[in-house]
Amino acid sequence: MKTNSYIIEIDDTSSGQRIDNFLLRVLKDIPKSHVYKIIRSGEVRVNKKRIKSLYKLQENDQVRIPPVTQKEREEKSPDNRLELNIIHEDEWFMVINKPSGLAVHGGSGIDFGLIEYLRNQRKDLRYLELVHRLDKNTSGLILIAKKRSSLRSLQELFRNKQISKFYLVAVQGLWKDKVKDVSSYLKKVNKDDGHHVHEVKGPEEGKLSRSIFYLESNNENYSILSVHLITGRTHQIRVQLANLGFPILGDDKYGNFDLNRKLVSSGLKKMFLHSHKLRFHHPFTDNIFECISPLPNNFEKLLNE
Repeated sequence: MKTNSYIIEIDDTSSGQRIDNFLLRVLKDIPKSHVYKIIRSGEVRVNKKRIKSLYKLQENDQVRIPPVTQKEREEKSPDNRLELNIIHEDEWFMVINKPSGLAVHGGSGIDFGLIEYLRNQRKDLRYLELVHRLDKNTSGLILIAKKRSSLRSLQELFRNKQISKFYLVAVQGLWKDKVKDVSSYLKKVNKDDGHHVHEVKGPEEGKLSRSIFYLESNNENYSILSVHLITGRTHQIRVQLANLGFPILGDDKYGNFDLNRKLVSSGLKKMFLHSHKLRFHHPFTDNIFECISPLPNNFEKLLNE
């Protein structure tokens, strides 16, 4: 059974949003691949015209939503048994403690990520959007906007480096510096197998990245550090630490693969990189907002051992 097509008029809450992100929110139970398919095929129209997925909506735009079969909805809906740990929620945004292994959004062979699960579980909320990203295997705090105005304000804080992000990380080796300020230039490099990595290059090739590392504890084999992220380049912490000779435990892209296999055999299967703390001026109350997540189980087990 197919639903009928219908028209949505864009208001100020969705103005400026990309059409693909808008449809992923409206068509909550539809897989991401199908949403992009109906955009490419021209079934989705804006003001009776075909558009591309990068099109940014304007207030009063008329968006035609094509018919969608009930079968597509039923076969591709997130599992509500996944419990998402909400650390904080107010009328403007929420902070979720994302588990390791969960992508923040669907795509690249993944039907559902954190945002799709959240939209499915919180159907009482009209608007939910990711403010920033975390790698799939990175755990910890991530901001979700509940209003378009919140998304704009929080992303503006990120752009102006007014949100302080702190991570916890466990690395191989004996780290001795109490404080180490690391700046490096990172460049995306495509590999022969079709995958890509980021590598440290010279200033003429890469983008500047900066992190400040603080020693928390160490022994001859492992060290636990806290990291204040100054810039937010892709894989920044992972690449910088690997380049310094202190690969992150459990890192399947830049880590020590032999050591990772030993860790897995002892029950430590996750990457030891955790978004631990967020701090910023709340854009709507003007109070200092700070949120801290609990120490993940893999860190506690490593500390106990």
